[in-house]
Formats: sequence, structure tokens, C-alpha cells
Amino acid sequence: MIVPVILSGGAGTRLWPLSREMYPKQLLPLTSERTMLQDTATRLQGIENATAPIVVCNESHRFMVAEQLRAIKIAAAAILLEPVGRNTAPAVALAALQAQTLDPNAIIVVAPADHVIRDVRGFQSACKTAIVQAQADKLVTFGIVAHAPETGYGYIRRGAGEGPAYPVAQFVEKPPLERAREYVDSGEYFWNSGMFVFKASRFLQELQRFAPLILQASKNAFEAAKTDLDFIRIDKPAFERCPSDSIDYAVMEKTDSAVVVSLDVGWSDVGSWSSLFDALPADEDGNVLRGDVLAHESADCFVQSTSRLVAVVGLKDHVVVETKDAVLVAPKDRVQDVKELVAKIKKSGRPETSLHREVFRPWGSYDSIDFGDRFQVKRLSVNPGAILSLQMHHHRAEHWIVVSGTARITCDDKTFLLSENESTYIPIGSKHRIENPGKVPLHIVEVQSGSYLGEDDIVRFEDSYGRQGTNT
Repeated sequence: MIVPVILSGGAGTRLWPLSREMYPKQLLPLTSERTMLQDTATRLQGIENATAPIVVCNESHRFMVAEQLRAIKIAAAAILLEPVGRNTAPAVALAALQAQTLDPNAIIVVAPADHVIRDVRGFQSACKTAIVQAQADKLVTFGIVAHAPETGYGYIRRGAGEGPAYPVAQFVEKPPLERAREYVDSGEYFWNSGMFVFKASRFLQELQRFAPLILQASKNAFEAAKTDLDFIRIDKPAFERCPSDSIDYAVMEKTDSAVVVSLDVGWSDVGSWSSLFDALPADEDGNVLRGDVLAHESADCFVQSTSRLVAVVGLKDHVVVETKDAVLVAPKDRVQDVKELVAKIKKSGRPETSLHREVFRPWGSYDSIDFGDRFQVKRLSVNPGAILSLQMHHHRAEHWIVVSGTARITCDDKTFLLSENESTYIPIGSKHRIENPGKVPLHIVEVQSGSYLGEDDIVRFEDSYGRQGTNT
């Protein structure tokens, strides 16, 4: 059995302000009409004899992951929820343990959810080669043919052999530019892709050999996991005790069974704005312009607008990214520093590193369109058939105006319908909920007023999405 494993736990901070902790790059449509997660799932489904995928994701992203897979008609074999991040070795250990419940001899194809691969058939053909090696108990990694020196990637040096699979001679950290040139000129080095193929049992065997604490903690967390709707909740106390380490450090650099299969398929990990620029087609001036953008006498720039007109004049080799609540402007040769910028913003206590102004929920989304002292205005969009939790607030009252669609409203012991241009008032302390009983999206303007308007002022009594008893 060939089981694809999708790792979807990253935050993508180098693509801020578009990518944020609660809505990271793998959930965004960066290089096609589909999100990167959807492209990854579709690409892996095309591997010969592949089953439905196992997805390992952040607990906070669970509903978005499930909905995006449903949208492309892929039902995951399992969605494992990491309660905390512990790097790739524990994440793959959890997936391997899950794969063994499907087939003790399962071969897993591990791929991050946020990579671009242009030649999908070429990738799937390379997977065939890797699967043959995995059947012979090898631990396979994919090495990307390096066409240029790149300081943002780690490298793999291949050993002697005829190919297409070579023994791994050495893993190398991200090098300085001159060293990277030497690597490319030698023809012996590949970029490290972070994708792997091996028997689940073989990986766990080598993990026991080289990182037994990771394996034991992962087993404990997996065995204590609970099923919640479409998800498997990994036990938090057990998983918090797991050491944090990558597959490379924990296993691949130590095992004598590692082989590398070369891959030349238009790959990118889209790890920065400059790499996203390189992955997209440019206009005659070398610009990548996305959204409502006008450029005058500007060249080799990446400019993206999400909510308003962005106009640039006389720029060269710059990145400009506009969102509803933040704008980034940076020279392309400084975009690696965005990660440090995000850390500075986060340290200041600002929310823009975590949330967008528009926040997605399992029932739809809300957009905070205005706020001030003791008031806040939101635009709610509720999907057809969706229902919010039955909840109450200690510190705020709410006024709801239906803009379009039909709402079924519960307020304490009353349940009634609201149509377009009708409104209702929810006093402080009242139990309430909104439901969309219709076939079209429901749009509501919500005006909050009170002494405290934080999202944690929620007491949930009932919830269709398993969030009762929580305030997030």
C-alpha cells in the first residue's frame, strides 16, 4: 500500500503579510487557482496505487484543511492534529504509526504541503523509482537538481553510483554563496527537498535506533489520541514531552540506508517573496503584478494587492504586498529578513502576525471592518447549512443586520427568522446563535458594543464543530 503523507504544520512567516500563523501559505492560492495544500494533495493522488492521504496539521487549521480537501473531492485517510509543533521527525512518526493501522507494510510518500512542482508527471515518475528503493528497505529522499547556487537551501552530496538513486554521502547546511557555487559546479550536490519515501516500519525502526525518545513520546501521544469529528487529536501532554527535531537530524544523517533520487521538475519551496516571484510568470517589464495594481516605469518587481488599488512608480527589484490590515515594502534582496520583521511585530504584541482582518471559521468567516472605543463592526459570512455555536458574552451586546440571505436566530428561549434588511438585538448575557437554513451564503453586519470586545469573551454551550467549552 502506498500512503501519501502531507505535512501541513508550517507558519510561512517569510511570506508575511499574506501568510500568517492562523492562515499560513499552504492554505493560500499562491501559484494557481487552488491552494498549495490542494495542489499537493492532487499531485500525490496521481501516484500509481496511492491511497487517500494522511494529513498532519496544526490543530488551529483543522477545519480549513478539511474543507479545502472536500472542495477538491479528496477524503483524507486521516487528519492528525498536532497540539504543539515538534518539527518533522515526530510529525512523520505519527503519520507512520497511522499508516501502519492501514497496512503494516505501508510505504509512505512524505511531502510538505507548501511546495511548487511544475512537472507533475516527472515527480510521479520519480516516485516510482523511490518506491522500488523503499521496497528494498532504503530510506529515500529527493534531491533537486541545482541549476544555480542557492543559499536558502540545504544540500545533499551524492555518493558513487549510476543513478537514478545514489547513496547519500553527506547532508550539508545552507552554505554561503561561494560555497554554493562550488557545490553546483561539482555536479555532486542536490538541493535538499524535504520529501521522503520509505516503509513506515523501516522509518520507525531507524527512529528507534537513533532517536528513541522521539519514537516513544510519539507512540505515547498516538496511543492516547482521541477521535473528534473528522480528526484524530494527538494527546497534548504526551506530545509536549517529545523532543523537537527534523527527519534529517534525527534519522537521515545517521542511517546507512539513505539514498537520494534526483528530481528536475520545476521545484520550489516558495520560502520567500523572491522565490514566489521566480515561480510566477512576469510581464514584459519583468514585473509580477497581482490584484488591482498599476506600475509605472518599474521593473523586476513583485506587487500584490488584495483589497485596494496599489500604484508604484520608479521601483526596481522590490516587493510590495498589500492586505486589508498591513503592507510590506522591501527590496527583493532583503526579503529573507521578513522573518525577523515578523518576530519584532509579534514581540510588540500586535495581532497582525497571527490573524488577518478576515478570519475563517468552520461555519464561514468574519471581517472586522471598523472598531473604536467600546464598539466594533464585523461583516459575517455564513455558509449554506452552517450554524454558529450557542454562546453568550459577559461584556458585550450585539446588533445583527441581515444584508443578504436568511438567518435563523436563537436568542435565549426565542427562535425566529430574519430576512434581508431586518435586524435584531442580542443583550449582554443572552444565549444566542445564528444559522443559515438557506441555499445561498448569509451575510450579516454585526455591531458589537461593550466594555470588552475580545474574541475570548465567548462561553460556548453547544457547537457542531466540537468547540463547546472553549473560548477560541
